[in-house]
Amino acid sequence: MDQEPPPMVELIESRLERLDLSPEEAFRRAGLPPDLLPRLREGTAPVPRGARLVRLAEVLGTSVSWLVGLDPDVMPPQEVLEEEQGSLGLLAGDEEALLRAYRSLDFPTKAALLTVVRKMAGPDPVPEVPAKGRRRGG
Repeated sequence: MDQEPPPMVELIESRLERLDLSPEEAFRRAGLPPDLLPRLREGTAPVPRGARLVRLAEVLGTSVSWLVGLDPDVMPPQEVLEEEQGSLGLLAGDEEALLRAYRSLDFPTKAALLTVVRKMAGPDPVPEVPAKGRRRGG
């Protein structure tokens, strides 16, 4: 199944051409893998987020908003500025993949999915109340 590359790919390519900069050099300057552009095009790499996205926009001499396909004068959505939890070492690979897929859903689908997952997980555990210390007889 062929997948369309993210719109960001075309925007990156146009900036690279305008700046007469190679993708490898731009990504190196931004602290990203030099082979990121073909991987984005193929859909095998996630779109950069957080500080990496900000650095890429700086290297390309543009705004994060423009790079994600918005009006350059509009603030970018907070979610594109948040760091990926997996890149911080806080999530396992499968958790990061689930989170990425979840973030791509519209709000009603997210709400429905959350209901299903909560039912599958069963009731919330009841927090244990520590027993009060008993005095030992002497």
